[in-house]
Amino acid sequence: MAFDPQLQRQVMGRFATGVAVVTTCVGEQFSGMTANAVMSLSLDPPLVVVSVDKSASMHGLLQEGQCFAINVLRLDQEELSNRFAQRGPKDFSDLSIKTAESGAPILVDALAYLDCRLVEITSAGDHDMFIGECLNGETGDGAPLIFFGGRYGELTEESVQRAS
Repeated sequence: MAFDPQLQRQVMGRFATGVAVVTTCVGEQFSGMTANAVMSLSLDPPLVVVSVDKSASMHGLLQEGQCFAINVLRLDQEELSNRFAQRGPKDFSDLSIKTAESGAPILVDALAYLDCRLVEITSAGDHDMFIGECLNGETGDGAPLIFFGGRYGELTEESVQRAS
């Protein structure tokens, strides 16, 4: 009997994750998507992974751009998460953006970011894993936006202070 993908979705929905906007640049065009399938892969060399559905427009843009930034969202950036979760082109015109080494757009107001050069793409089912070498990064202060059980959430003030 085949495993039910809806059960997998429900079970994994109980795994609290941070929320990030993954961005890339192709020519002069910025693109981005909301993601929580992001992980640290290796410290030596410094590598991270972003998992992207093969049917998503961002998939081809990441391949073409050969770079990406992982922008970790703050608690008060739920609107950005929703904006970048929508299909189609994204409007960056009202956002404060900077670039570092790779050229991928970095959201200045994010809680943290990693700027990455694409080094490998590995196929895994209906997704590909985009492996990036970390070139630059920065952390800021504040509480992270959390996703749990299909909803946004937050850490307690005490847990955020302990982590700082």
